[in-house]
Amino acid sequence: METGEKTFDADIHGEKLYQKRARKALPILVRQAKAEQPIYYSDLAEEIGMPNPRNLNYVLGAIGNSLIKLGKKWNEEIPLINVLVINKNNSLPGEGISYFIKDRKHFENSSKKEKRRLLNLYLSEVFNYPKWGEVLKALNLKRPELPNIKNTTKDKKSWGTGESPEHERLKIFISKHPEILGIDNNLQSTNIEYTFPSQDAVDILFKTKSSWIGVEVKSHISDIDDILRGLFQCVKYKALIEADQMTNNIKPSAEVFLAIENNFPNELLSIKNILGIKVKDNVKIK
Repeated sequence: METGEKTFDADIHGEKLYQKRARKALPILVRQAKAEQPIYYSDLAEEIGMPNPRNLNYVLGAIGNSLIKLGKKWNEEIPLINVLVINKNNSLPGEGISYFIKDRKHFENSSKKEKRRLLNLYLSEVFNYPKWGEVLKALNLKRPELPNIKNTTKDKKSWGTGESPEHERLKIFISKHPEILGIDNNLQSTNIEYTFPSQDAVDILFKTKSSWIGVEVKSHISDIDDILRGLFQCVKYKALIEADQMTNNIKPSAEVFLAIENNFPNELLSIKNILGIKVKDNVKIK
């Protein structure tokens, strides 16, 4: 279970473990804000090296307090960047977010629909705030460095030469076990190598009553460059699924997973989180 911010008055300055983690987390949140992409509690915890996402309550609380103090110093309101961190089960921040919201009682007593509407307004403010770089500078923090991904994939001669047996086995296994991705009900159909009008084909497409779920598969023989390629393929497939739905008079509702047989490379965590790709790693064929 993931959770939200705990209410207390400490900020990011200090040598306690949660304060050190807060100084790592805030630049990541600024990066996500610039990409206009929320991040799951578990993904943020993983990226800053925390074994338990539940402990982010102190980390995010310290960040919220620091932004409030800096806003008072600047005589302006800095948007609530904490709203970027959301739960996987409902795509909402944890309960502790209400501590930093102006009309706290109204928010806490609101329906889930109203909370989502209000949080979308806060998200818009975070995405459009032009001074995140100045915020980091004022707090003596640097923007996180990203992996250099330029030209890492241009010389892959093996791509496009056919499907490997390892890839085919993993693809077929996942197609028969949608529960691996948390799809355990409302499944209407399973399509292998679903082809779009563009002639692009996603490895697997599950159709449920509420959503279409694409899966890009990478077997144990895929190296880091191929997994990087898979992340960007997922971006493409999400757009293609939604376009396919719209042209068939279906309300667009799509998810895309990158399913890999090995552990996901730590070097690509930041790219995964910027793009907002859902990854299921360490998939073992049984």
